[in-house]
Amino acid sequence: MYNLHLKNELLSDFCNLPEFQKKVFLCFKKSKYAGNAIKTYKYNFFTFLPLNLFEQFKRAANIYFLVLLILQIIPQISTLPWYTTLVPLVIVLAITAIKDLVDDLARHRMDKEVNNRKCDVLLDGRFKESKWMDIHVGDVVRLKKNDFVPADIVLLSSSNPNSLCYVETAELDGETNLKFKMGLKVTDEHLQEEQQIANFDAMIECEEPNNRLDKFTGVMKWNNEAFPLDLDNMLLRGCKIRNTEVLHGLVIFAGADTKIMRNGGKTRFKRTKIDELMNYMVYSIFVLLILVSAGLAIGNTFWYDQIGSNAWYLYDGKQYNSSYRGFLSFWGYIIVLNTMVPISLYVSVEVIRLGQSKFINWDLQMYYPEKDTAAKARTTTLNEQLGQIEYIFSDKTGTLTQNIMAFKKCTISGHTYGSADGETLDTSQPVDLKWNKYADGRFQFYDHSLISCIQSKKNPDVHEFFKLLCLCHTVMVEQKEDINELVYQAASPDEGALVTAARNFGFVFLSRTQDTITVSELGVEKTYQMLALLDFNSDRKRMSVILRFPDGKIRLYCKGADTVVYERLHPSSKHKERTQSALEAFANETLRTLCLCYKDITEEEFDSWARKHKAASVSMSDREAALDEVYELIERNLQLIGATAIEDKLQDGVPDTIAKLAKANIKIWVLTGDKKETAENIGYSCQLLTGDMQIHYGEDVNEKLEARQIQRRNNTESSGRQVKIKEPFFAAQENNALIITGGWLNEILYEKKKKRRRLRLRKFKKKTIPKDGQPMDEREKEQRQIDFVDMACECSAVICCRVTPKQKANVVNLVKKYKKAVTLSIGDGANDVNMIKTADIGVGISGQEGMQAVMSSDYAFAQFRYLQRLLLVHGRWSYIRMCKFLRYFFYKNFAFTLVHFWYSFFSGYSSQIAYEDWFITLYNVCYSSLPVLLVGLLDQDVSDSLSIRFPKLYLPGPQGVMFNYKNFFISLFHGIFTSLIIFFIPYGAFRQTMGQDGEAPSDYQSFAVVTASSLTIIVNLQISLNTSYWTFVNFFAVLGSIAIYFGIMFDIHSAGIHVIFTSAFTFTGVASNTFRQPYLWLTIILTVGISLLPVICIEFLQKTIWPSEGDKIQRNRRKYEEQVEVVKKPEPFQRGRRSRRSAYAFSHSRGYADLIASGRSILFINPLQYTL
Repeated sequence: MYNLHLKNELLSDFCNLPEFQKKVFLCFKKSKYAGNAIKTYKYNFFTFLPLNLFEQFKRAANIYFLVLLILQIIPQISTLPWYTTLVPLVIVLAITAIKDLVDDLARHRMDKEVNNRKCDVLLDGRFKESKWMDIHVGDVVRLKKNDFVPADIVLLSSSNPNSLCYVETAELDGETNLKFKMGLKVTDEHLQEEQQIANFDAMIECEEPNNRLDKFTGVMKWNNEAFPLDLDNMLLRGCKIRNTEVLHGLVIFAGADTKIMRNGGKTRFKRTKIDELMNYMVYSIFVLLILVSAGLAIGNTFWYDQIGSNAWYLYDGKQYNSSYRGFLSFWGYIIVLNTMVPISLYVSVEVIRLGQSKFINWDLQMYYPEKDTAAKARTTTLNEQLGQIEYIFSDKTGTLTQNIMAFKKCTISGHTYGSADGETLDTSQPVDLKWNKYADGRFQFYDHSLISCIQSKKNPDVHEFFKLLCLCHTVMVEQKEDINELVYQAASPDEGALVTAARNFGFVFLSRTQDTITVSELGVEKTYQMLALLDFNSDRKRMSVILRFPDGKIRLYCKGADTVVYERLHPSSKHKERTQSALEAFANETLRTLCLCYKDITEEEFDSWARKHKAASVSMSDREAALDEVYELIERNLQLIGATAIEDKLQDGVPDTIAKLAKANIKIWVLTGDKKETAENIGYSCQLLTGDMQIHYGEDVNEKLEARQIQRRNNTESSGRQVKIKEPFFAAQENNALIITGGWLNEILYEKKKKRRRLRLRKFKKKTIPKDGQPMDEREKEQRQIDFVDMACECSAVICCRVTPKQKANVVNLVKKYKKAVTLSIGDGANDVNMIKTADIGVGISGQEGMQAVMSSDYAFAQFRYLQRLLLVHGRWSYIRMCKFLRYFFYKNFAFTLVHFWYSFFSGYSSQIAYEDWFITLYNVCYSSLPVLLVGLLDQDVSDSLSIRFPKLYLPGPQGVMFNYKNFFISLFHGIFTSLIIFFIPYGAFRQTMGQDGEAPSDYQSFAVVTASSLTIIVNLQISLNTSYWTFVNFFAVLGSIAIYFGIMFDIHSAGIHVIFTSAFTFTGVASNTFRQPYLWLTIILTVGISLLPVICIEFLQKTIWPSEGDKIQRNRRKYEEQVEVVKKPEPFQRGRRSRRSAYAFSHSRGYADLIASGRSILFINPLQYTL
């Protein structure tokens, strides 16, 4: 139980009582109530260095190099100076530490900004400005309009009647619709003045801090009475105050105990396929390193037995036997050959990923000017994975569509308005609404006959139609400074669109109280008494209102889904057939439909029903079910008026994007909570579904799955073992699509944890065979899931409708689990967060449903059409660049390291190095890093426009052909070949050689300089051959790296530096002596030429005889760039083989009925006072 005392001056003493303290360490205790300061940063001034080093040394590679450094300090086995490992390790650790420091400083700044926000806190009997970080549990705070709530607080009172308060919860649940909160009646009446609040003394007992955003339970004890507290009385941290000038609240949970902070759990760590593959390759290199070192150590043992021990001139004064010398040689070669595992690889990869993320952020072609929203890469670790996507899971509303509803058509008394009977309206002249002072200038309608009908007043059904729209709803209204400017707050965009449409046609909703609704009907203001409000829920799929007209007549208005409304119509209701035809036509145009009807009620009938309604409303058990039964009693024998059609437009470029991604062999699944008909129609309109597709529904799928289950069972019985069936579910030439529902998915997504106990209980019972096609045990259930995934993946498109957020995530997980495919989820709402976090890549669209999806995503942008550029351009480039970088990085390190291996055969396997110490230290840092880094950042085989124009260029990514074990071994053998050339050509050239000056240049130091020079030139020219996109920067990097090598070499071989650091620089004068010999220059040229010539020949033959798709397009790049891509216009939407009726276009959450009917809910707006 969580207790707090609310008397301000006693708070500090009360919170420090022993029963409200918790043990921190040993005997040290502190208050159990958290302070309000938040801390999201990881380090402070004292902990940064130790904590950061601790985290960095969790990586196996860093531990490996630290162990090498320790080995190099041991004189008996050290073959390289300690600084050859220390310098690169320090550079790597420093770069990573600086990156972590920059990130943490940003968190420090964010925390400081939040903690230093100001609000008014009751201190010493008066409200004083205080920082958020200084607020404590039990403080009373005063907040004003547009303020953020600093902690979880109980609402005491507000400037609105009945202490009503509106809040925006976008940061909590992603929803932008305003929600209402209410203070307790007792606090509203007694805590309005500052002095009253200062004297307030109460005790709160409530639940412990938790992450439940939808629940709160507590009790306030005051003046010997107990008052219940629930979520309606709570304002949570992160909410924003709207439409309320001033409010007072009590802090219940602060800081880390607040619900939003409790929900700030860690997002699942995501890794790319290349990361996993790279780790396995590094482990392979570890194994190779140990095997090679062990082989050379054995060689050293035999060599010392046969040669070394007998050569007096090799005696080193140590009495070691050959086995011990071999043991020391093993560790020596572990040190010498350690550069096969490149220490700079991980840092280089992070730099490349950071640069690629910045290119996404800077891409102006993914910038949406209407919302001033740029694309944002919220992670730097997944860029190359964007080039390997195989499956996309997309939400529908707000992702494929705009989630901005517009009233487009309607049918009234069997007559359709808004292009009826196939007529084409003149869209150049919208109807003139100047006669209506409340008209919204943004509203457009093109059927002038409807306006004429309204103004002529000849058809009473038309007036009844719009009267229903302006009376039957739960919309809240606010008037701005202009008395004619109304702002509607609706529970759903659909309902807001309908009330706005009625307003533009002259039936204006003006205001409401708890029992009245005031409207303007063609300029005449009328007030209706609201007798009952029967709110919507997802089971009822309709809402109704019972009104008493000014003339005393009682009428029920109802609007709802066509399926539920038609079941409740009176047999004599007119225009049912024509309205149904209109509904089908609307559905085929992917419009969201809603049926409108009414019923006149007698006074006696209403009185009888009202008694039953009151009894159900105070029921303590299953109240909602009791109310639904009572609602059923009155919502029957209705008279049909007509139907509305609302358009939820597709976002721009959706069909083209889907078509391009399909050509890239990326399969798109739509996962939506909407009805099957709406989802199917949107599938057709966005060209995910086409006319030549064979559509399979849940029933068809069940038949195929059951047939496969029976076939497998029969095969198992006949063969006595489990037989895997490889036959496809569909014929190869068919083009198929699946449309399934969430209810059907429940039969596939078995909850294994719940079933295990039941299976254990049945373990010793007699085994029964279920009916044909049904899973028999856990294995068959899993096999059924595999069959479903196999079947779905054979289809060109899959649509799952009426699915919950959890089911969305489960579907994604099924494909990841059984197909081992790279998945991407894209959505815009809070209900998409689970799916976004489950997929390998999560993309959030900043849409109409808040920022929750964006905050949980890896990448974010404003429009679905940007997805094709993200994948086909940035994803593909990132994948190609990373693959080139890794292949070359492994190659250059194998070529560099394996020279030691060949040299060991001529040095008695003594762990002697083939290069100068400083060359080994600087090779990966200065001499060969920049060109390959630029290829990883800038290279592109074709331009961005051609990448989008030819989606088939994307195929190598999902197939993984550019970086795999085959490429790894090619790089290994290429490195072996290069190291052979680099060692043996100079070795042959140095034998029995005499220079021009009569001196022999064939000494060890000159040989080391020649091999190092050849290696540096070869690896830099090799990356030049692999570069597809040349810029000045690439050119400068290649030549600059070679120039840096020669510049540094002449410096460290100079006599001056040798005098200062005698022991560290021992190659004095070697460079100048070596490079004045033309013979050695010829040796270097010969080595470089022989090394690169085979590569040039292979590249030429490959691009000439076996060109890839990219090679062909690159060859004709100029021709394609000069051509203008012909964009095929989409075909007009055709009605399919069967009737498709659009879904109930309404909110899937409750409206404001509870608020309206509470009697304490109505905000009487002063138009000159309350503004947004």
